[in-house]
Amino acid sequence: MRFQTRAIHDGQTADTGTGAVIVPVYQTSTYQQQAVGKHKGYEYSRTGNPTRHALEVVLASLEEGKYGLAFASGVAATTAVFSLLKTGDHIVAGDDMYGGTYRILEKVLKKWGLSTSYADVDDPDSFEKAIRKNTKLIWIETPTNPLLKIVDISKIAKVSHKHNIILAVDNTFASPYFQRPLLLGADIVVHSTTKYIAGHSDIIGGAAVLNDQKLYDELKYYQNAAGAVPGPWDSWLALRGLKTLAIRMKAHQENALYLARYLSKHSKVEQVYYPGLTASKNYSVARKQMRGFSGMLGFKLKGARQAVDTFFAHLKLFTLAESLGGVESLISYPAGMTHSSMSREERLKRGITDNFIRVSVGIEDKIDLKNDIARALTFV
Repeated sequence: MRFQTRAIHDGQTADTGTGAVIVPVYQTSTYQQQAVGKHKGYEYSRTGNPTRHALEVVLASLEEGKYGLAFASGVAATTAVFSLLKTGDHIVAGDDMYGGTYRILEKVLKKWGLSTSYADVDDPDSFEKAIRKNTKLIWIETPTNPLLKIVDISKIAKVSHKHNIILAVDNTFASPYFQRPLLLGADIVVHSTTKYIAGHSDIIGGAAVLNDQKLYDELKYYQNAAGAVPGPWDSWLALRGLKTLAIRMKAHQENALYLARYLSKHSKVEQVYYPGLTASKNYSVARKQMRGFSGMLGFKLKGARQAVDTFFAHLKLFTLAESLGGVESLISYPAGMTHSSMSREERLKRGITDNFIRVSVGIEDKIDLKNDIARALTFV
């Protein structure tokens, strides 16, 4: 079956008890057992829940994986992957990444005796150069957050396999509709299901998908032991969102490309970051490994912080807020929001300047969105 059909049907057969077409919300913490150790597949909802299981099945299917695991947040899924490591291990991570992941690496894992080196995502060779004898994991995002850079997954996968290192890819910005890292050689794919997968800015969730049974068994054990799992209602909302993922992603991309082209010609815009622009240095790699370019873009205004504040103050349709991937358009200031856990020195070193703006383009009418930006720019 093709993607859109699987999104609607995989793991979501009619309820055997009632015939309900939609997977029920199994709002229960525990399950009756016929005798000690004799049950119908479920014992306790931290360990397993039918609604969550349906979500895990369809996520695995859409990412072309064998195993899916749902978590309470994207950060929880990320932490689960890091749980595969032990004290003394080393991580190589792409230098452009979500601030929350950077915070885990620098503020949490360091205290546990793990170390991280950051490779230049613009230079695939830098990943191999950063590898040490104790390197156990390579972590990348693509497209990256917030600069929308594209990392060649196949190239990094060859490096990771050569050195027997796990490759994990955060696929949140692309969604499985536009990119499937497991097919390109990744070992684990991570998502914040909060974003495009659920798609309506109404839940917090995360997921990990993979093919290796040994890694799956370790992550499944951690999922149950640590307990950072989504409740059945959040799982159900994510399932509902997945049913329209394909049509939403097409609309997100159409609007983002339209705005990126508009902004790239605007006199008050210094630079636009969107891999779907043919002038982008990331365009050829994006075309090779993605079906499309998704709905995230970034741009730098001409001027300093005051110009950014003025621009934000005059927007009407774009909401200044954290997060991304919802049907409504959101706009954010990474230096003071998503990446504030980094020092200014670290941000500037990575290219996150004080005039950089990140946009999650929604599925509103693209002309209305352009007019909103155009009006706000007149005040800058």
